[in-house]
Amino acid sequence: MNQMSQESNRPAVSSEWRGLLDVPSEELAAWLAAHDEPPMRARQLRRWIIAGRAESFDQMTDLPRNLRRVLAENFEPLGTRIAHHSQSPDGTHKLLLRLPDGQSIECVLIQENKRRTACISTQVGCGMGCVFCASGLNGVARNLTSSEILEQLIRLRNLLPTDQRLTHIVVMGMGEPLANLDALLAALEIAGAKDGLDIGARHVTISTVGLPPKIRRLADLGKQYHLAVSLHAPNDELRTRIVPTNDKTGLKEILSAADYFFERTGRQVTYEYVLLQGINDSTDHAKELGRLLRGRRAHVNLIPFNDVSGLPYHAPTTAALSSFVESLRAAGISVKVRKRKGSTIDAACGQLRRQVDLEKQQPKLHSAEAV
Repeated sequence: MNQMSQESNRPAVSSEWRGLLDVPSEELAAWLAAHDEPPMRARQLRRWIIAGRAESFDQMTDLPRNLRRVLAENFEPLGTRIAHHSQSPDGTHKLLLRLPDGQSIECVLIQENKRRTACISTQVGCGMGCVFCASGLNGVARNLTSSEILEQLIRLRNLLPTDQRLTHIVVMGMGEPLANLDALLAALEIAGAKDGLDIGARHVTISTVGLPPKIRRLADLGKQYHLAVSLHAPNDELRTRIVPTNDKTGLKEILSAADYFFERTGRQVTYEYVLLQGINDSTDHAKELGRLLRGRRAHVNLIPFNDVSGLPYHAPTTAALSSFVESLRAAGISVKVRKRKGSTIDAACGQLRRQVDLEKQQPKLHSAEAV
């Protein structure tokens, strides 16, 4: 494992630095005009960062040297900084990114065959409260800005050789994507542009625990994004134990919204199901799930739980996993078991951030014990 270090939507805390992509267009235009620079410089700057992989102003060789110097005195090309970088033997990279207000988020690059998939976050923390998830253990601090979402893609893309590009995006990192939908859509619009990262909507999957009005809004956009609904249980009683926000929605409303998404877009809905040993992994649960999804154009993505320090949950046994798969297939449900990638680098959502935060607190804990 290789490790390196560097050191509302809009953050309320004062920032130590400011990324250029987070500067509104009007403000950047005014700044350039005040420095006797033409408006075209704004397009040049964004092109260098988004398409040109520039991480310093010195790399922007078609800009005047003096402008590069003044820019460096006022801005950073990217508003995120890499606080921690881990690489797994299977080629998975995980970044812990420090934001200007001191908060941190995670993103992951997954490499398999010719696919280069970026898994990105939309919030600092998460407010959905799923009992097994490290991301939401301390709740949600704030939404990310569109540039903070976009920069995760840029940072991950910049890890690749210059002859490679990101091919897919999964919005399955920290946070509930549909709770920050406007900022997410703005970031994906740039990511999908030919002069951006050129990642088409059909290569983007947006995950949600199930916010029916937002699912319907997403369907009405006319985009070809994939939708993944984090189900985790085949009935309301069990799902509310695992996903507390379910008591405000319920499976009937969530499935109705997912059906609407399929009707409007023609895109098959994926149902994510994290298997927790002894809780939702029995054959009876699988049969109930099969009945729930029968007649729907649906695919189930089974995810054996990835152990999180401090949480009392475990992955299912091999036998339980096999039985669950067989039961779903017997019911005519399309099913796949997600491969574990990056398990040696805490690649599951929220784990690295939690580990680093705990390490920071450790000296304070020892000090308290010594008093």
